[in-house]
Amino acid sequence: MALVEMVMPKMGESIMEGTILSWLKQEGDEIEADESVLEVATDKVDTEVPATHGGVLKEILVQEGDVVPVGAPIAKIETEGEATTDAPAPATEAAPAVAAEVKEAASNGVSANGSNGVAVLEKPATDCFYSPLVMNIARQESIGMVELERVPGTGRDGRVTKKDILGYVKNRPAEVPAAPATVSAPAAAPQRAPQPMPVSISGDDEIIAMDRMRKMIAERMVDSKRISPHVTSFVEADVTSIVSWRNRVKQGFKEREGEPITFTPIFMEAVVKAIKDYPMMNIQVDGNNIIKKRNINVGMAVALPSGNLIVPVIHNTDQYNLVGLTKKVNDLARRARENKLTPDDLQGGTYTISNVGSFGNVMGTPIIMQPQVGILALGAVVKKPAVVETPTGDAIAIRHKMFLSHSYDHRVVDGSLGGMFVRRVADYLERFDATQVI
Repeated sequence: MALVEMVMPKMGESIMEGTILSWLKQEGDEIEADESVLEVATDKVDTEVPATHGGVLKEILVQEGDVVPVGAPIAKIETEGEATTDAPAPATEAAPAVAAEVKEAASNGVSANGSNGVAVLEKPATDCFYSPLVMNIARQESIGMVELERVPGTGRDGRVTKKDILGYVKNRPAEVPAAPATVSAPAAAPQRAPQPMPVSISGDDEIIAMDRMRKMIAERMVDSKRISPHVTSFVEADVTSIVSWRNRVKQGFKEREGEPITFTPIFMEAVVKAIKDYPMMNIQVDGNNIIKKRNINVGMAVALPSGNLIVPVIHNTDQYNLVGLTKKVNDLARRARENKLTPDDLQGGTYTISNVGSFGNVMGTPIIMQPQVGILALGAVVKKPAVVETPTGDAIAIRHKMFLSHSYDHRVVDGSLGGMFVRRVADYLERFDATQVI
């Protein structure tokens, strides 16, 4: 018999931790390899984690509600074979390495001033950039900016990483040294964190606790508005040709393919063409660097039966034709509503569309999905009287029109690019080939 450690698996390229929702097996239960053992929630999706080995679940190392980093042990399985995990290094061997890190930090302007010897900066890093994740951890641990600015960072340009802030929290000093006083600077009033407005509650009110997904959505939206200065440009597009073409082909398409064709894949195709024309809309921001993405991965916002919102991603969207996009859109929307999306379905988006027209809205001002720099809201298609040019002159006709609302990050996308991009999407929709066969 041997004990094998089961660790928290990696469930996506940007997912670094998961929350234990429930254990499907208990200590002493026999389990088979690849049998689901527990449910884990990430900031993207809930999923079941299979056993890495068959045997007996000997010991559960983490409890429901615990937040566990990827790679950390979560259980021990008793197997028939030999142990496959290395024993942890003795604490006495790790001590010199820790001492060396503290010594090196001290030589770089860092001092071990905490009651437990944790390293802190002698002078606050007032001009340092902090990622939303680091700020979120600091907020949850009640670490103010004065204290956060003294946490030494090991990232690029001294940036504080997630590992840095978690290590600081684990060995947080009882008292943080105050910043050195300057003779010339007047005493400043203490800064107070913004307090939420008090809410009056009476016996006629119902209190509804946010579920986990709603709390995550709230945090993401607040972070996005804080990070990106949002600007929204609006364009009205004439989609009469698209409406007529879809009405003509939708019945035959459903009979042949077994599923409906909606407007979404048609609009998505136009967005992809516009991104190819304006590749600087397919970027992300990393501090002072702009990351130009080669792959075009379009996310689409899907409303869930619970009222929450989720954004699955079609990877390499430009590699699909209209039939392929239709099948992919339908598949992701169905699995999103059935809670069957995988972590990979929610990763790697470079641009997002949101169909607010499905709720009867003519336009909207969508919030950007970080770290993307743009999102397009598709308004409802409505009939309107419009002036059209004919060989015999202008005339008034009934046309199908819709508004496109393009929100973009004004740090890196100026009004000219943001406006030209959404105009180009409208141009592609208005020049849609209504003679094509699908």
